[in-house]
Amino acid sequence: MRAVRLHEHGDADVLQVDEIDRPEPAADELLVEVAAAGVNPVDTYFRDGSYDPVAVPFTPGVDFAGVVADTGSAVDDFDAGDRVYGTGIGNASSQGAYAEYATVPTDRVVELPADADLTEAGAAGVATVTAWRALIDHADLEPAEYCLIHGGSGGVGHAAVQIGAAVSGRVITTAAEEYHETLVERGAETVLDYARDDLADAVLEASDGGVDVVLDHRLDDYLQFDADVAALGARVVGIGERSPDPGFTNDGTARSKDVSYQFMSVFNTPDLRVPLRGIGYLMTDAVSIDIARTYDLEEAADAQRAVMDDSFLGKLVIEP
Repeated sequence: MRAVRLHEHGDADVLQVDEIDRPEPAADELLVEVAAAGVNPVDTYFRDGSYDPVAVPFTPGVDFAGVVADTGSAVDDFDAGDRVYGTGIGNASSQGAYAEYATVPTDRVVELPADADLTEAGAAGVATVTAWRALIDHADLEPAEYCLIHGGSGGVGHAAVQIGAAVSGRVITTAAEEYHETLVERGAETVLDYARDDLADAVLEASDGGVDVVLDHRLDDYLQFDADVAALGARVVGIGERSPDPGFTNDGTARSKDVSYQFMSVFNTPDLRVPLRGIGYLMTDAVSIDIARTYDLEEAADAQRAVMDDSFLGKLVIEP
């Protein structure tokens, strides 16, 4: 079979397509014929060694969707031919999904509903699970609460907009103007240009004085902003930053409103199958994963460069 692999850590140019033997599933694994593999920033971190270096040769790709080709000897809840999707491979403990076939432990894969699209599902994994964990598990977003999603055009952001709307939250999001119409179609009540000078005032006006929940992907840019636009008792969930030292300029604003801060990593999800099942159900009706571009295996380096450098709405996907 063909698989994208790196034989040394480095920039995207280290990725190459190799012809290798098709893997055999372990007792508790599935062998999945990959239909689509999402391209995520985290894939580049395993490639360049930013995270704990993986053993090479290594195939990236944490997200996948496809059809079960074979099952391990201890697997009794999946059969060959089942359509499945999941996340959590392509890390220090396993090879990833930029390949024609991938082995997948059964604790990070679920069956895909018949009406859900395989390509969208391949892109869904880490972005949708992150959004679900942030809004549902950590923030406990309630119907009619105001929810601010920073960066609504991103992979996590556009999923979070739809999940927030699906539970009847009143979603406010930020994005470049070219994406506003699509984000309204996806369920946002208000879409604001993230570059406007009066953004805080606009958020406060749109939320009748303050938001109840914030999903923040750039804490170093917005930690103080989140406190400034928060309602009394607001919950802020932080999922990332570009600089590791975010800080307040006035933490009294947060204290005066009893704002709660939760910092999270999707890799701490107790059981990935729980949010995956929930998202799978929503993908038949309420959640669409926008596919900005697709690539073949030979274009994996281009895909990884694009996910870090380009502006687009939704997700990038590799189709083996």
